[in-house]
Order: sequence, then C-alpha cells, then structure tokens
Amino acid sequence: MKKQSLFHSILKVVGLLLTISTFIIIYLPILIILIMSVNDSTRGYGWEGFTLKWYTALIVPSAYPEMTALPNLLNAISDTLLVAILSTIIATVLGTIFAIGINALSRKNRIRMVVLNNIPIVNPDIVTGISLLIVFSLLSFTLSFYTVLIAHVFFSIPYVVLSVLPKLKKLDPNMYEASLDLGCSRASGVGKVIIPNIATGILAGALLAFTMSIDDFVITYFTSGDEYLNVSTWLYTVLKHPRHFTPAVYAYNVIIFLITIIIIIFINNVRERKEKISHEKNI
Repeated sequence: MKKQSLFHSILKVVGLLLTISTFIIIYLPILIILIMSVNDSTRGYGWEGFTLKWYTALIVPSAYPEMTALPNLLNAISDTLLVAILSTIIATVLGTIFAIGINALSRKNRIRMVVLNNIPIVNPDIVTGISLLIVFSLLSFTLSFYTVLIAHVFFSIPYVVLSVLPKLKKLDPNMYEASLDLGCSRASGVGKVIIPNIATGILAGALLAFTMSIDDFVITYFTSGDEYLNVSTWLYTVLKHPRHFTPAVYAYNVIIFLITIIIIIFINNVRERKEKISHEKNI
C-alpha cells in the first residue's frame, strides 16, 4: 500500500511538473512579446524603458513619421486582415453548403467524403503550399493577393465542414421535410430551418477559418510571390534586414491576442447562459 501511494504521489508530481512546463512553453513567448511591446527600444531587444508608443503608432501612424518601417507593417496588417476576412466569408459559405450536401449522402458515401475533407487538415502545410504553388504554375497564375486568397479558402473549408457536420447530425431529418410540406421552397427551407439550427457550428467554423488564415505563414509564403506580404511573411522578410524592423509588430500581436481572449470569454459566457436557460426550462 505504501509503495502504491508513493507511486501515485510521484505520478502526481510528474503530472504537475509537465503541466507547469507546458504552460511555460505556451505562454512564455506571449509574455516576452507583451514585454517587448512596451519596450522603448527601437532595436526590438534590450530593455530601454516603458512606452506605449508602439500601440499609439498603430492607431495614429502619422504622428510618427520617423518610423520608416511602419507603413510597410501597416500594409501587411491590412492585407492580412483583408485576406482573413474574405477567405473566412467565402470558406464559411462554401463549407456550410458542402457540409449540408455531405450530410444528405448515404452513410458509406458520407464517410468517404469526410475522409477526403480531412486530408487537407492532416496534410503538412509545406506539402499543401508546394502543391498549390505547382497548381498555380500549371494554370499560369501570377502569384499575388488572389492566389493567397484562393489558397486560404482552400485550407479553411475543411475546418468549416468539420464544425458544421456535428450540428447537422443532431438535427431531426424530418424538420426540413416538414418545412416543405408547410409551403417553404427548398432554398427557404434551408434558410429558415437548417441554417438557424446549425448557426453555432457555422460560427465555430468561421472562427476557426479566420484563426487559420490570420496566422498562416507556410502556405502564404509559397503562394504570395513578391506582390503580397501578410504579417508573418513580412516579419520573416524584415528579420533578414533588421533596419526595416519596427517593434510595433509586437503591439499588433498583443492586440490580436487580447481580442482572441475577449472573443473566447464572450462565447463561453453566451454558451453558459444558454445552457443555464435550457436547464431551467427542463426543470
């Protein structure tokens, strides 16, 4: 008994150490970025005093004309957000349509389609990026903003499909047929019955698509050419030439991190309220 209790104690200590190590590995880089975002050093390293000018520079760039690298960063940020928003909208619409179509298939065909849908997810990014580069080359496409947008839509759709399918499986299959019997057309039946009941899955898929797009580097690197830079590829480029670097990029990353935390907290609160209301109704 003593040996067992000693063994369990050792396991608990090891588990605690692994948990602490995991949190340190995950959050230490974020903490470093947070510190550097309020560091007055223009070199991006070495503490030189507290400042909020990097955050101010992102909001009022005209107030800092001496920051010659700032306009390039702002262009990269705007391009990043534009591609992320457009690819999210397109991927969410297409992914939802594909999910509805897959759900309507027979069980055997549905499994086959889900397997095909999962291939881009498990595929390494570098393989996906090189494959898309080859396809664009064969089609004589000039690498630009549009090839990046197509690439981001391509790898975002499977995440939307995976998010929507579980919601579709929970739906009563007779609801759609009942809406048709009550006078709805096929399109309005989908819009008035199916879409509202899978809205949470669509939202989750959209958030996943946006997250995958806004921080992508590998696929963007292979499909962007010289005309397009998102924040990750811009950072990769300027690190080769430190004089083109601006610590305002740290402030941008902190802002994105805080927005993400706020969204997660908001969604969790909404979900908890809905579960509480549903539980009270059942009582």
